[in-house]
Amino acid sequence: MAQLHDPQGLRRLTIIAICASLSVVLGVLEALIPFAVTIPGAKLGLGNIMVLTCLVTLGGRDALWLVLLKTLLTAFILGTFSTFMFSLLGSLCSLLLMFAMLRLGRSSFSLIGVSVAGGVAHNAGQLLAAAMVLGTTKIFYYFPVLVLTGLITGIFVGMAARHLISSLARIDHGGVF
Repeated sequence: MAQLHDPQGLRRLTIIAICASLSVVLGVLEALIPFAVTIPGAKLGLGNIMVLTCLVTLGGRDALWLVLLKTLLTAFILGTFSTFMFSLLGSLCSLLLMFAMLRLGRSSFSLIGVSVAGGVAHNAGQLLAAAMVLGTTKIFYYFPVLVLTGLITGIFVGMAARHLISSLARIDHGGVF
């Protein structure tokens, strides 16, 4: 985390806090949408717009802090320990894959492609958590349904993040975004 005597570090810390706040608000708004009724376990992933934006603009370490803050705060507001565990494992799997794709092949993958892969990895991580909690791998039969939802929501999140990143680039004069 940033040192308080470092103006650039303090700016980064402030941006991470703002991104975490926005991500939590988007998660709370998402909880009001009855999307999960039609496809159990599926979510739009609106908070991941901020995660992907942070990953691209600030980097992996700052995005990890954002994921940890977002997951913890959202679980405090909306969930239980099990939802925290499912969300954390899904978010970490997603972040790791998106980070690797951006790090190893930034020119090979579009932002939407990275987002789609992140959405599918998030669902895989949640199923892994469910398999550990339930003590069975039969839960993975549901994976094709979640791949489809990860694809659709990943496209939307990627498009939104791409728009946000380009907007931030136009207004940023301090060099953090």
